[in-house]
Amino acid sequence: MQLLRFQFGEGEPRFGWLHQNNIGIIEGNPFAEFRRAEANIPLESVRLLAPIQPSKIVCVGRNYAAHVKEHQAEIPEYPLIFLKPPSSVIGQNDTIILPPQSKQVEHEAELAIVIGKRSRWVPAEQATSVIYGYTIANDVTARDLQKRDGQWTRSKSFDSFCPLGPYIETEFDPADAVISCFVNDDMRQMASTRDMIFDTRQLVAFITSIMTLLPGDIILTGTPAGVSPLSPGDIVKVSIEGLGILQNPVAQESSH
Repeated sequence: MQLLRFQFGEGEPRFGWLHQNNIGIIEGNPFAEFRRAEANIPLESVRLLAPIQPSKIVCVGRNYAAHVKEHQAEIPEYPLIFLKPPSSVIGQNDTIILPPQSKQVEHEAELAIVIGKRSRWVPAEQATSVIYGYTIANDVTARDLQKRDGQWTRSKSFDSFCPLGPYIETEFDPADAVISCFVNDDMRQMASTRDMIFDTRQLVAFITSIMTLLPGDIILTGTPAGVSPLSPGDIVKVSIEGLGILQNPVAQESSH
């Protein structure tokens, strides 16, 4: 099933499921009991929102060897994790805002895991039982601030720095999918999820050994090599084979 969130005009956000460019409303909790209505709402007639509003976003740094190399860092012995705030989430076609504090904001194309059950101490071999599905993410990063601060909270946390979407795919196989990023149709990143240092099951096991994950929480699994700066007026497209395309324009925020 392809799960999404959408909005008619100024109406309340709704969960829906996608079938052949038509949306059916989901009644109930998609992570518990729900009913699917007939898919009869044209996709082009609604505004797509971020497919989920997570309580937390757990991110993994340096999870592709080529990306580690381009930053002249060492491959981590254990997953290197950090958090992005829920307030950083935006959806399909929403604008990435470049903050005045940074002169070097970069894209990071990533596969995102969506958790489906309350989870703690999940063994790697049981990780798929707590994964609801997968979506596309862009871990937007103020690279100059990341280097200046020595830790990553400020550089990763600005409003609009976590585009998600366009939908959650519950039948996706993360073992070997092509992930790519285009800026104004110029390809900047391309790799396969098979190139991850720590795979999705290992990440779920490691993170749930530290914290409880709740239904709807997101794990960003790291970015391939090729990250590069964004400029006002750019259009960023992150594509993952089997998950569609996440597209966002870029604009400059005025200083206050």
